[in-house]
Amino acid sequence: MNGTIIILNGTSSAGKTSLVLALQKILPEPFLDSGIDKFIWMLPERYLDQPLWDEVLGLATQAGNVGHKLMTGMHYAIAALSRTGNHVIADHVLVEPKWLQECASLFSELPAFFIAVRCPLEIVEEREQARKNRTLGQARAQFDIVHSHGIYDFEVDTSLYGPKDCALQIKAYLESDNPPHAFKRLKTLGAG
Repeated sequence: MNGTIIILNGTSSAGKTSLVLALQKILPEPFLDSGIDKFIWMLPERYLDQPLWDEVLGLATQAGNVGHKLMTGMHYAIAALSRTGNHVIADHVLVEPKWLQECASLFSELPAFFIAVRCPLEIVEEREQARKNRTLGQARAQFDIVHSHGIYDFEVDTSLYGPKDCALQIKAYLESDNPPHAFKRLKTLGAG
């Protein structure tokens, strides 16, 4: 039996990482954290020291060559984990149309839920400034791109609710027996 996939998509500093941790605490089955940061931190340190990670994530809205290969590997790894019965949560920043197409193609026949993590621009910019470990301007650059496809199974707003409450909303949605549909629709529409 395939494991459940939860893809959390939103800009940098939208609250995805905190939401992953909150979901891992409240979901009854173990969910593996297989998100974008886990894959980026697999890279040798020399790639992480580049200005704006040019070869990896480009300017935070377009990936470099290494970034494309890394994200394709992440998508295939998530699908493989699900096919071997593992449950997966992955935070993502889907700024590249190719990435959305890959996710739609790989996840459309799996129990994969696509969740929007929304937060107003002024709040993500405040969070970005306060975090001190993000390139300033990333959230603004990604803001109009990351949700432009507009199709999700469910949405949360981290400016209105904290991580635990957003996690409880997602858990309630998963338990409502609504089958995932977003990736199927995106595949049919030729996502991206």
